[in-house]
Amino acid sequence: MGKDSKSKEASGKGKGKQAASGSDESSSKGKGKGGKSADGLGTCTYVKARHVLCEKQGKINEAYKKLQDGWLNNGDKVPPAEFAKIAAEYSECPSGKKGGDLGWFPRGKMAGPFQEVAFNTPVGVTSAPFKSTHGYHIILAEGRKN
Repeated sequence: MGKDSKSKEASGKGKGKQAASGSDESSSKGKGKGGKSADGLGTCTYVKARHVLCEKQGKINEAYKKLQDGWLNNGDKVPPAEFAKIAAEYSECPSGKKGGDLGWFPRGKMAGPFQEVAFNTPVGVTSAPFKSTHGYHIILAEGRKN
């Protein structure tokens, strides 16, 4: 629902974008006039991300505090290698052994809130902790593509 209305607002066209030929799709790759489409937020097809997953809110908050103390409170972006160390230490997901690396995944593969945050977090930015059906997460967006 929200995804469709965002793309309509950002492009001003909205209808028929999915059914149109590849030429419309390539025009939304971030070279458009609107600010939202320029960074690909809400319009990209794939995201590359790392995450930390914890069952308990207290544990995810502890991991996020480490990220805040090291980088976020200074206005810095968390380097992927440092995020990977936090994921390896705190994450309860099997991906934690790989530094929380989820690789590239398409829109529609992840559950609701996780997908929403992953596809709306700018590249290089770390999300605030949030809850999904699987537990509590922090996401580091590493890339996006169509």
